[in-house]
Amino acid sequence: MIEKNTFPTEGGIKNFVFIGEAGCGKSEVAVNLAFKLLKEGKSVTLFDLDMTKPLFRIRDKADTLAALGITLRYEEQFADAPTTLGGVRGALRGEGYAVCDVGGDYRGARALGEYAALLNGPQTAVYYIINPYRPWSTTIERIDMVLGQTLGVSHIKLENLHLIGNPNLGGATTSEDVIKGTKMLTEMVSPYKPLEFICVDERLVGQVEGEAGLPVFGIGRFMAYSWETSTR
Repeated sequence: MIEKNTFPTEGGIKNFVFIGEAGCGKSEVAVNLAFKLLKEGKSVTLFDLDMTKPLFRIRDKADTLAALGITLRYEEQFADAPTTLGGVRGALRGEGYAVCDVGGDYRGARALGEYAALLNGPQTAVYYIINPYRPWSTTIERIDMVLGQTLGVSHIKLENLHLIGNPNLGGATTSEDVIKGTKMLTEMVSPYKPLEFICVDERLVGQVEGEAGLPVFGIGRFMAYSWETSTR
């Protein structure tokens, strides 16, 4: 599996923050990275900062993650009332690793505004995940609109942002879908900012390595639908 030049754990980087359009796969990638760091023997806290109540939230898998040894922090919501999760600032400043899943495009990204100084600092890597098969990521104009709104409310600097692809159609995704989606996405964003790597279902990694033209981060499926079989 090619993981070189994906998520760096050298050079002082210890915080990983995921933002992007609702449904782009932020939660899945965040959980997989937390699991990877844990297996490497690192102390890691996973924060579910999703306040927009989409189909999937990491907190829905709290029992599964606890069984794997992953420390999960989230705040319960009452109806649709906005909530603030404590402990984020301390984790971003602390010695352990922090992985933050910020759900719901610019609406969810508002929660990051108060941490802007830390998010733009040398210990934090912020990733904007794009799935070209999602409705608001099919053209560069749509990507630019959602990204611009997200950066505006979070106060994350564009130069500090990393773009990564997650081209998939859910559990039925084929290697051809991944390669096609990667090509679409690269052609759309590369004139403006490089796509650093792609996230791929671990069962398809061997089929797309060398074909996608980018480094690959293999992910298992934690956030499967109730009628699907999780690979974790």
